[in-house]
Amino acid sequence: MGSLSSRAAVIPDVDSIRRETGFSQACLLRLHHRFQALDRDNKGYLSRMDLQQIGALAVNPLGDRIIDSFFPDRSQRVDFSGFVRVLAHFRPTEEDSEIRDPNKPEPLNSRMNKLRFAFQLYDLDGDGKISWKEMLQVLRLMVGVQVTEEQLESITDRTVQEADEDGDGAVSFLEFAKSLEKMDVEQKMSIRILK
Repeated sequence: MGSLSSRAAVIPDVDSIRRETGFSQACLLRLHHRFQALDRDNKGYLSRMDLQQIGALAVNPLGDRIIDSFFPDRSQRVDFSGFVRVLAHFRPTEEDSEIRDPNKPEPLNSRMNKLRFAFQLYDLDGDGKISWKEMLQVLRLMVGVQVTEEQLESITDRTVQEADEDGDGAVSFLEFAKSLEKMDVEQKMSIRILK
């Protein structure tokens, strides 16, 4: 077997990806191996169909929305750097994080970026607000047939009313973030294997 650094050389632009995502070289190698396993035809990119092979996404009620996040601008392909950029949102935050340099971009796994990622799962039309209808649609996906339509509409009413501070009938990103300020988003949106 080759050394870790010689195997990392097969990943295009590995140093840039490591700086941007915060993934260790070993984790990037594992993710690259997973990427290649999903890319069964060796195309060098993944399609929606390739990502639908991931069992955890297939059973996740928001799986299609998560898959959509890999394809910004309605593209049909995601290369390795785009793949790990999305996964970086789920990288656990370091407990002993040093004070961040304000001149550097915010880490992809920061609380605000995790919240932005979660927000876009609810903002189905991408207009920067979660409407009552969008909230209902996402909640319907999440609870399935476990509650009646009337109960679901009541939950949606309450959820939107509690978060909607400006009374416009929708939830902005800032309202969304504020409504989740007591939730441990950093840990709830983390996958331990992505260190």
